[in-house]
This record gives sequence, structure tokens and C-alpha cells, in this order.
Amino acid sequence: MGKMPLQCAGGKDSTRAVAKMSLAQEDLTHDITGLTEEELQSLESVFSGTYKAKYPIVGYTYRRILNEDGSPNKDFQPEDQPQFNVRDEF
Repeated sequence: MGKMPLQCAGGKDSTRAVAKMSLAQEDLTHDITGLTEEELQSLESVFSGTYKAKYPIVGYTYRRILNEDGSPNKDFQPEDQPQFNVRDEF
């Protein structure tokens, strides 16, 4: 049996790809603009039913804690984020 080439998305946000159940390179992004209600529900289901159920949130990506210019986002409050729970995350 021949080996198939494997493309890795290491270091890329795959939120859109997970929502669309896509392996396309252009879907390896945080941008969820234009997703259908069904795709957004799928994303929520995967997050809650798979990731949240198995793994605690231990940090956030730079997109949440930094502004576009790299300065700290002083408005970011982890406790205001969806699914945040002090008991099971810290």
C-alpha cells in the first residue's frame, strides 16, 4: 500500500475548517464570516461535545488577548468568554 502525502496545519487556527468539515487550505482560519447557521451549530457541537468535554481551557490565542497592532487588549476578560468556568479551567 502506497503512502499518502500528509499536509499538516500545525500552528494554524482551524475553526472554519472544523465548522465546514473541510480539509481545504483556505479554510484553515479563525474567520467564521459567512458560515451558515448549520455550520455554526456544528462548530458549537464539536467544541462543546468533543473539546470542552475532554480538555480544560488553559489559555487563549493571541487574537483574543492582543490588538491588531500587538498591544494588549485591555478589554479582554477571560470570565466574559463563552464556556469559561473558574472551577474546571484553572
